[in-house]
Amino acid sequence: MGLFEVLWIFIILSSLLPVTKKKMLEAARRKLISQIEKEQGSRVIMLIHRQETMSLFGFPFYRYIDINDSEEVIRAIHLTDPEVPLDLILHTPGGLVLAALQIARAIKKHPGKVTVYVPHYAMSGGTLIALAADEIVMDEHAALGPVDPQIEGLPAASLLKLVRHKPVSEISDRAMILADVAEKAIQQVKQGVFNLLVDNYGEEQAARIGGLLAEGYWTHDYPLTYEEIKAMGLNVRNELPVAIYKLMNLFPQPLRQQRSVTYLPERREKPEKND
Repeated sequence: MGLFEVLWIFIILSSLLPVTKKKMLEAARRKLISQIEKEQGSRVIMLIHRQETMSLFGFPFYRYIDINDSEEVIRAIHLTDPEVPLDLILHTPGGLVLAALQIARAIKKHPGKVTVYVPHYAMSGGTLIALAADEIVMDEHAALGPVDPQIEGLPAASLLKLVRHKPVSEISDRAMILADVAEKAIQQVKQGVFNLLVDNYGEEQAARIGGLLAEGYWTHDYPLTYEEIKAMGLNVRNELPVAIYKLMNLFPQPLRQQRSVTYLPERREKPEKND
């Protein structure tokens, strides 16, 4: 066999390896999801956003909550008996308010109990979805985030402060328009949060939490800890099932360079002392 043939075999095998690995991962995911569903008597839905790799060229692009996600989640809910509980596993930086609200409203209308699991983070639109659940289960180090609207990459709350603290003569027409949109956006998100929470928490508490999360009390990327979420009065606990961590291991971050964190994956126990 010549060098040219060996090179072609190598190229073919290299192209098939990622496909084979992907199929094996998908099979492992399906097996574990099926196991959790049998144990919990629930429908498991995973909304996981990782940085993906395009084609063979390795160009990265970022995933976030979009219309395709809302279509898929709603379709999964339609395929679930109304009385069957939903277990939604979230790992996302956020995304479109439209898509996140569609998902949130769909799970809120589901008659069975809805539990959202957050192993690492569910920011912005992910938090919006979590608020619709009957219960949020977070890792003790996981984070949710504020849901304050962003207008063309600028915080809506900051745009309002701009027009309120400067003379009208010093504000451009564009800034006035953006501030008007910002005011509407804040009210819309606050109302959306209120509608998601009011049945479980009452009007006063739903309005208070909506104001905290939507009015720019924190920066948009501020990580709200388990303790802070609990202090708000939301129904949250930090006993994340081991199976959720195992599932997350089956959604690895694609590596394009040497990994920055290395450790032996076995559990490390405290050594016994010799008498």
